[in-house]
Amino acid sequence: MGILTFVFGVLCLFTIFIPYKLRYRIIIYWSAYNLWWLGVTCGLHYTITGEENIPNYPCIVMSNHQSTWETLALGNIFPPLTWVVKRELFFIPIFGWGLALTHPIALNRNAGRKAVDQLIEQGIEKINNGHWILIFPEGTRTPPNTKRKFKIGGALLAEKSGAPIIPVAHNSGNFWARKQLTKKPGTIQVVIGEPIKTQGKSAEQINQQVYDWISAQREAIEKV
Repeated sequence: MGILTFVFGVLCLFTIFIPYKLRYRIIIYWSAYNLWWLGVTCGLHYTITGEENIPNYPCIVMSNHQSTWETLALGNIFPPLTWVVKRELFFIPIFGWGLALTHPIALNRNAGRKAVDQLIEQGIEKINNGHWILIFPEGTRTPPNTKRKFKIGGALLAEKSGAPIIPVAHNSGNFWARKQLTKKPGTIQVVIGEPIKTQGKSAEQINQQVYDWISAQREAIEKV
């Protein structure tokens, strides 16, 4: 992973002058190669249920967050995504440079309401321009069989923009635990739900509906 990050990080600097969609496709190969190498070296693979629920119009993807794995995989599963990330990631040499070239929404997590306003403003602009948005509503990696309250930012963006939400649940933490180098062989399950309509709903209602769906799916797949 370190070698791939160095090579792609340097190569990505030369994509700054090409159109965004083509640049994204080049950069996302970094994730694809890492996923392939995980399968070769660690025997770690994945299956997807509900891929037919991905529509051909921009949505907000809201997924649970358990490990590094989903940060690699979701960009390969969905159309080009705009990531909502903590701005400190930009400060990581090479990796941060490549991340910046994907035009994410970089938030200062200590900014409180200003960070939420930034998410809504930039998120609506990107959705109107045809971009998908990826949000981990837990805000940080949460181990399997552990529940964490969802932050309201993603639901507020959905309320203000009217964009549907595609809920995603997975059990990556069963195989690649937080802050651990070792990985267990096996097959990660990814479940993609039907689009959740958000128009006419409050952010609190949206957040609860997404939370309930992801929680139910997690309970089923984390026991496997």
